[in-house]
Amino acid sequence: MTTVVPAAERGATRIAERVVAKLAAQAAREALPPGGPGARPSATAVLRPARGLARIRVAVELAYPPDIGAQCGAVRRRIVSRVRELADLEASEVAVDVERLHTAESGGTGAAGARRVR
Repeated sequence: MTTVVPAAERGATRIAERVVAKLAAQAAREALPPGGPGARPSATAVLRPARGLARIRVAVELAYPPDIGAQCGAVRRRIVSRVRELADLEASEVAVDVERLHTAESGGTGAAGARRVR
C-alpha cells in the first residue's frame, strides 16, 4: 500500500535565476520580429522566491526606425506572460535595454557595415 504525502510536506521546486534569465531571453526573441536584428537578446534575473517575484533585465537590438517604445513594450509584456506561465513567478520589474539600433542599410547584427544611428 502506498502512503500519500501531502503536497506541503513533499518539498518545493526551486528555479534558478539563470533558468528565469533564459526564459526571459527566449520570450524577448518571441516578441521581436522574426529575422530581425534582435535574434540574440540576453537577460539576467534576480529572484525573491519567498515572495514569488523576479526582477529581470533584458538587452535587445532593434530595427530602426519602427516604434521603439512599442517594441520594448511588446518584449516586456511577453516576458511577464511567459515567466508567469512557465516559472510561476511574477515579474515585478522588467527593464529592457536597447543596446543597438540597426537601420535597413546596416544589413545585420555585426559591427562590420553597421551604420550608426544619430
